[in-house]
Amino acid sequence: MKFLRTIFIHHIHKRHHFLNPKCVFSSLASSSPPEDTETLHSTNPRNESTNSWSIYGNLVVNPRINDHSDEKIEEEKPSESENGSMMNLKNRSVIRPVTPPTKRSTGKVKTQWVCSNCGYTAGQWWGTCPSCTMVGTMKEFHEAKINDGVDNNKVRSGISVSEDAMGAWLPQRGDHLRPVKLSEVNRGFNEKGWRFPLSGPFGDEVSVVLGGGLVPGSLNLFSGDPGVGKSTLLLQMAALVADGCNGNDGEALPVVYVSGEESLQQIAHRADRLGIKSDIYLYSSTDIEDILRIAQSLPIRALVVDSIQTVYLKGITGSAGGVTQVKECTSALMRFAKTTNIPVLLIGHVTKSGDIAGPRVLEHIVDVVLYLEGERFTSYRMLRAVKNRFGSTDELGVFEMSESGFKAVSNATEMFLTEQDPDSDVLVGLAFTVIMDGSRTFIIEVQALCLSESTGSRVTNGIEANRANMIKCVLIKQAGLNIPVNSVHLNVVSGLTLSETAGDLAIAAAICSSFLEYPIPKGIAFIGEIGLSGELRTVPRIDKRVHALSKLGYKTCVVPKQAVKALGTEGLENIEIVGCKNLKEFINVVFSR
Repeated sequence: MKFLRTIFIHHIHKRHHFLNPKCVFSSLASSSPPEDTETLHSTNPRNESTNSWSIYGNLVVNPRINDHSDEKIEEEKPSESENGSMMNLKNRSVIRPVTPPTKRSTGKVKTQWVCSNCGYTAGQWWGTCPSCTMVGTMKEFHEAKINDGVDNNKVRSGISVSEDAMGAWLPQRGDHLRPVKLSEVNRGFNEKGWRFPLSGPFGDEVSVVLGGGLVPGSLNLFSGDPGVGKSTLLLQMAALVADGCNGNDGEALPVVYVSGEESLQQIAHRADRLGIKSDIYLYSSTDIEDILRIAQSLPIRALVVDSIQTVYLKGITGSAGGVTQVKECTSALMRFAKTTNIPVLLIGHVTKSGDIAGPRVLEHIVDVVLYLEGERFTSYRMLRAVKNRFGSTDELGVFEMSESGFKAVSNATEMFLTEQDPDSDVLVGLAFTVIMDGSRTFIIEVQALCLSESTGSRVTNGIEANRANMIKCVLIKQAGLNIPVNSVHLNVVSGLTLSETAGDLAIAAAICSSFLEYPIPKGIAFIGEIGLSGELRTVPRIDKRVHALSKLGYKTCVVPKQAVKALGTEGLENIEIVGCKNLKEFINVVFSR
């Protein structure tokens, strides 16, 4: 058998030596699984592989490569329409000549794992993101694939893109720049007409949060939960900016609203619902270079980008919303705003924990960070300033979401009060207090329900459980009330969360009213903090809280005794201030009338 096999193999080898020595076992070679020649870690520059199963050691099977060098590749690229209308800008297919293939580097490909939720970047895969603890959000990105076809020597950053869009950044050359004295900076500067005015009740409410209006050349970031109304807020602000005129010149200029999430028809339908007829240009794009080119080609007053997590910069590693992309895109928009003196308004997404998605450097780059907050089951929205380089962060704007958009709330102090029975003069287990959010005062209702027997479970809505338990224990120990701890249920009306210590006295008053079956008359409010020894302590800005009660017609306010002298009598002629040292004196004064 060995002799016959040797003769057979020798015969085949001799016959195919002159015909095609590389076609031996070609059928077997073609049936083997195909291999990606680009991912083989081989030192052979031609990516040739040797068949180990072949009895001929030097026999090589070359993979058949289809030559498509003569074909043309179609690519989508955003371009401007011939008539120049912003509403008619669409993506058109263009034909580009194919460049000769470049030699790929055989070095190691850099791989990064980026969280699609918060933008956290890691060098290895994690099932759960270490930053936002989301499961299955780590996506793989290869730097070589992202930068495929881009010359590494010509990789562009946000600065270079902005310079191309603007032509020249600084109004002076570097050799003409010199230090300027502090007294010369604002010489002849008219601060009154510096900001863009926002008219109307809605505009006045937003201007209070911004510090007096929209600053030219500022970069403003608006963030909030999904569906809270960020796009609606920015569209209404864009309409006010387009309609208003700067104090320096009376020329009205349009506003460009760029969206990477919604189509132009969706934005137009929202504008019709809000009744907006202002001069606003709508544009749909996610390319920063394209956005800056459009913004530079038109005389505009402001630029709105919805949102920063959807835009990208060509040549930068990572997908849109990643750490590097968000940083570079924000830097490009910042330099655009500072150079052109055009304010830029950005919308930012939030993570599961409520933080702004993306790197923390995003909040450091921008000038203003505003959060739009709202309760799920209420129509009220609050605009809060977290960072403001041009004003205070203690201001708060209160709005009501309606079918026609945001409306300013005129009576924000009473918006958390419930309607009471007009025939009832007294209520059991209900007390009023004043809390502050920024510079705004809000009057809230605290309800308490005390049962005769312990139920084994207690409910506290809107009040921290540890704080509520402490107040109940102090009433038992220092005031001598025999209250079953597990029989007291507490609630804050309207779903608000009471996080201030100024509401401690109102919580104690509600518990005592329910336990003693003693109704608290109308027109009485309680402001103060309770200590572990039963003493009453004053709280910050108690004068502003009492003045808010006086304007709303309250007749009596119970406060710590040390705060009575600090309040004075100016503006408090219509309200009686009652001071108490501790809980025993407080119970004797309030519940012995």
